[in-house]
Amino acid sequence: MNPGLSIVGRDAALPHDAPIRHGGGLDAARRRFPSAPEPWIDLSTGVSPRAYPLPAIAPEAWTRLPDENALAVLETAAAKAYRAPARIEIVAGAGTQAFIQCLPRLLPARRVATLGFTYAEHAMSWRASGARASVAATLDELADVDVAIVVNPNNPDGRLVPPECLVEMARRMAPRGGVLIVDEAFVDFTPEASVAPAAGGNLIVLRSFGKAYGLPGVRLGFALCEPTVAARLRAALGPWSVSGPALAVGAAALADSAWLEGNAASLECSARRLDALLGVAGFAIIGGAGLFRLAQHDDAVDWFERLCQAGILTRRFVERPKWLRFGLPAAPRDWERLALALRLQPDVER
Repeated sequence: MNPGLSIVGRDAALPHDAPIRHGGGLDAARRRFPSAPEPWIDLSTGVSPRAYPLPAIAPEAWTRLPDENALAVLETAAAKAYRAPARIEIVAGAGTQAFIQCLPRLLPARRVATLGFTYAEHAMSWRASGARASVAATLDELADVDVAIVVNPNNPDGRLVPPECLVEMARRMAPRGGVLIVDEAFVDFTPEASVAPAAGGNLIVLRSFGKAYGLPGVRLGFALCEPTVAARLRAALGPWSVSGPALAVGAAALADSAWLEGNAASLECSARRLDALLGVAGFAIIGGAGLFRLAQHDDAVDWFERLCQAGILTRRFVERPKWLRFGLPAAPRDWERLALALRLQPDVER
């Protein structure tokens, strides 16, 4: 346990009915900026710009209900890819979001806390279930709640909590029935930081598929948990919670470890390139993970508008008006357009 690990500042909870703003939403951006050039470049989501090549999908995946054997193949592939211990089960669902919304209905909790400023859907879902959700500045402040949530790496600042600290936190919470949920949506390119090998008991781990594999439209995610929780999750999700095509794509991609490893170095180079480009434009890089960068600028609101006018969507934060989060551009043309919008020559950052 690292009692010194802390988050700078404490964030007030959002009102229960406050709108949750996500990345994406190009339709809304187009309505607000009708004169922006097409096609838009969506840098507002932390999704890999390199998509896994879709495998051949049997016609039956489209014409029949999803097959239980195909689901078992997918979950076995996920268990191997995530190094899950044999004592736990993996539950597949339609993205991590499905579990974020299900778990508050399955785990009785009055006091829930998230670590730091993070993905707001966690707190929103627990409040909707009647729990009191707060924000903790340190791991130690999570020790006394009924359910603690840590997004690791954190979204949006990329903060990483050492896995041994999370395992120790779960151990401390166990005697009084506390549960630790670790959302590892962005951990694929830092696998050494994952607590998936320690999942089970009162430690639930959530994993996202679409981000690292560049296929968010597949809508696929996993919960690693002990068998009793797994059974309740499956019952809550209902039958056929993952589509037939998603079963096929997910199983193929998760079994292809070489593809993921081969992309890691290239994405790291892209991230460094983005850092340099933003730095020359006057942004300070204050955080990030493998698939996104968090940048600060005194005129971030103006920059958000200016980039939208150029057909480039970034992620802004109402609660942090000096912040913008940038995903990684994909094609050379996207890099050139971003450089131009930042008033740079396309080759300055190279």
